[in-house]
Amino acid sequence: MIRMTLGRTGITVNRNGFGALPVQRVSLEEAKYLLRKAYDNGIEFFDTARSYSDSEIKLGHALSDVRNNIIIATKTAAKTADQFWKDLETSLTNLKTDHIDIYQLHNPAFCPKPGDESGLYDAMVEAKKQGKIRFIGITNHRLPVAEEAVNSGLYDTLQFPFSYLADEKDEALVKLCEEKNIGFICMKALSGGLITRSDAAYAYLAQFFNTLPIWGIQRESELDEFISYNENPPTMTDDIKALIAHDQDELAGDFCRGCGYCMPCPAGIEINNCARMSLLLRRSPTAQWLTPANQEKMNKIEDCKNCGACMTRCPYGLNTPALLRRNLEDYRTFLK
Repeated sequence: MIRMTLGRTGITVNRNGFGALPVQRVSLEEAKYLLRKAYDNGIEFFDTARSYSDSEIKLGHALSDVRNNIIIATKTAAKTADQFWKDLETSLTNLKTDHIDIYQLHNPAFCPKPGDESGLYDAMVEAKKQGKIRFIGITNHRLPVAEEAVNSGLYDTLQFPFSYLADEKDEALVKLCEEKNIGFICMKALSGGLITRSDAAYAYLAQFFNTLPIWGIQRESELDEFISYNENPPTMTDDIKALIAHDQDELAGDFCRGCGYCMPCPAGIEINNCARMSLLLRRSPTAQWLTPANQEKMNKIEDCKNCGACMTRCPYGLNTPALLRRNLEDYRTFLK
């Protein structure tokens, strides 16, 4: 089993982390089974968030009796100190614990600092003094905010999208975290489902020893795949190198990562899936995307008001309305 240390936190865990966003989509007992199986097979790091509906509740239900054997990271999307404290107390209750190992500010549009108007960082410091959190983290999809957070020296960990579809600037961010001894937690290691070979994803990330991938797991088959890597970790073979090169070429340029920060759409469009439908059709079984339900979702693109709200919220600066229109046009060619 390969282990890694999250920078200056000193937290050392199995390199397989459990991303608990998807367990909000399954029943309480299904979630408990998955989470418990993960724990029983050596997974120690569990990442969730206050905004992931009942994910925290399910994690607390499944693992509260082994709390001292695991590391829990959760997040608050609070914009004020008052909301921060409400979120923290709710998370502690849901998780059935008296402390959070890594408490993260969830994708703020700026880098919170001591004494600023938000009061968020000051609240973090006070929560740490009270023993309710152990380490202060931040998550983001915006490279400038992430870089500022790392260079500030204020944060113990950074959670940021990182996969073999990353560019040189993203790789430089990982190296900056290494230099600053900041723990780097990888979200979107499978790029929202666009990467279909987890062994290739794992082998790529293993080249960066300071990274901790958190795999979004919803099905037992997915969990079994990652558990198998405990004893047989994938390595960078010629086959994997060729696959990565192919995917990097195919997915170069502007594409939707499916992060969902553009939502909700005033016209009711499910942007985070519809804006990447062309890729989903080509990179996974086609039939599941051509169902009547998905056709209805794609046809909603015609209701786009071109209000631009999605563009202002996109961390990647995409022209989302144009991307949606191109995906709808392409989608209809598959229906003919």
